[in-house]
Amino acid sequence: MPTSKVTVHFSCPVKQVWETVTDLTRTAWRSDLARVAVLDETHFIEHTKSGYATNFTVTACEPPRRWAFVMENGNMSGSWEGFFEKTADGTRLTCTETVNAKCWWMRPFVPGYLKRQQKRYLNDLRKELNHGNQAGTNTGH
Repeated sequence: MPTSKVTVHFSCPVKQVWETVTDLTRTAWRSDLARVAVLDETHFIEHTKSGYATNFTVTACEPPRRWAFVMENGNMSGSWEGFFEKTADGTRLTCTETVNAKCWWMRPFVPGYLKRQQKRYLNDLRKELNHGNQAGTNTGH
């Protein structure tokens, strides 16, 4: 299964990054989503703006250090894990995502898809954190 691992730095407290990423009731900052339906503490469904639904099951929630889940929709299954680390000047977030396409003909496109999705997500997150932290600047590594 293709895996993409990205580490980025944000010049804001780890608690702020954690709360922004894990608060499923506030997802307007996500440019790819129309809405998120929270089913219970460990299950939620993301609905893209094009109407596509992906089911998520949280597998680890260790505030404010680690959040992980498995995901599945009609095209793929996979997992995501985020590690949140306090640094001298902010927060380091390491995201690892693994995706397996359900259709054989989609598999060659998965690595590019993963990179685009992670880039979009992290750009959206950076904009949201900058909006709430005007004094700081965020840079990705």
